[in-house]
Amino acid sequence: MENQTKKTAYWRENLIYLAILLSIWFLVSFGFGILGKEALDSIQLGGFKLGFWFAQQGSIFVFVILIFVYVRLMNKLDKKYGFDE
Repeated sequence: MENQTKKTAYWRENLIYLAILLSIWFLVSFGFGILGKEALDSIQLGGFKLGFWFAQQGSIFVFVILIFVYVRLMNKLDKKYGFDE
């Protein structure tokens, strides 16, 4: 029974990580890229308006960074619950 409790806790913590990381990605891609575009267009980054940058490249960069963060978090989580390889 202890193994089932361990699996449940592992999955719960995994879902928390997913919710946080997907919320960050949603905020960057939809919030900054679409909803906040007008406000961000007053700032320039590399010659481009910041709203355009978030809509075109920023959300992709953040998504790739979040993948690496997720891998690192999952490796730590696997070790914590003894599921590492």
